[in-house]
Amino acid sequence: MEFNIEKLNLIYDMDKAAQTIGLRDVNLALSGNRLVGILGPSGSGKSSLLYCMAGLRRQTSGNVSFEGHSYKDMSTAKLAALRRSDFGFVFQRHFLVEYMTILDNVLTPVNASSKKMRDKALNLLGRLGIEELANKKPHQLSGGQRQKAAIARALINEPKVIFGDEPTASLDHASAREVMKLLDEYKQNAMVLIVTHDESILDNADTIIRIWDGAISSVQNKEEGATA
Repeated sequence: MEFNIEKLNLIYDMDKAAQTIGLRDVNLALSGNRLVGILGPSGSGKSSLLYCMAGLRRQTSGNVSFEGHSYKDMSTAKLAALRRSDFGFVFQRHFLVEYMTILDNVLTPVNASSKKMRDKALNLLGRLGIEELANKKPHQLSGGQRQKAAIARALINEPKVIFGDEPTASLDHASAREVMKLLDEYKQNAMVLIVTHDESILDNADTIIRIWDGAISSVQNKEEGATA
């Protein structure tokens, strides 16, 4: 897995008199299996960076490339195909389908319900402590339980990259630790990027990126003890 970001700028409300700068001349290179924490105060641009890297938002200028493929050269359809095949997402809101069971929600990315996949989904729910809720509907779960189901859904198709935008925000501290332990284990096979305001959940992060006012203020790689 490899991301290359060059002179990335994002401006909101380009057609209005009052514009908001989301990102300013961001340059960043990330590669390999690792847990990456993206930290910054509210409005600093950390979620904007995540969404541009995920291809969910088009940059105003500059470029994002994943494994050598430039986003600015991709159509909307090709970007969507990339997200389906290689990316998994956990947002602040769970976006579960209300009329489906939790088990069926977890299986939606793979569009399959074979015994093998159902067992895999149940195992993920078990790892998150909610296997007994597999046949419940989302409205029957607490907010924290729904978020755990969304995390299982993000992992089911073994994506190359997991994007998490405040994925533990609705969890108590103990549950947040459980989730981060699972994501830390998952980084053996993928890159995991977590936007958060809670630095305490990033004890096992390999890289910590700090953002301030739309610009990267530092990149710390823990294995090197280095700050750029």
